[in-house]
Amino acid sequence: MSKKPIVPRILVEPDVEAAVDYYAWEAGLEVALRFVSALEDAYRVIGVRPATGSPRHGHELNLPALRSQRLKRFPYLIFYVERTDHIDVWRVLHAQRDMAAWLGE
Repeated sequence: MSKKPIVPRILVEPDVEAAVDYYAWEAGLEVALRFVSALEDAYRVIGVRPATGSPRHGHELNLPALRSQRLKRFPYLIFYVERTDHIDVWRVLHAQRDMAAWLGE
């Protein structure tokens, strides 16, 4: 099974930076680094098995190709679409966020 490269969109960087800053400030650098590690682990899984992500939010938002993958031990979801030659990562958002409002962004 081949691995597809992860290609984050421009909004992913501020999403991740905000989460890392939050964890570093509230819980310390070690927790922030565990968040980054969990994100990297999820990217590896998505790259190898993109179909394992949940289509739930994609169906709710009428975007059938959109999938989400939850990070282990953190309440964040990676939203992505599988393309022929890569994984198009749209956002990394807190799981409690209003996804309909996110679509408006």
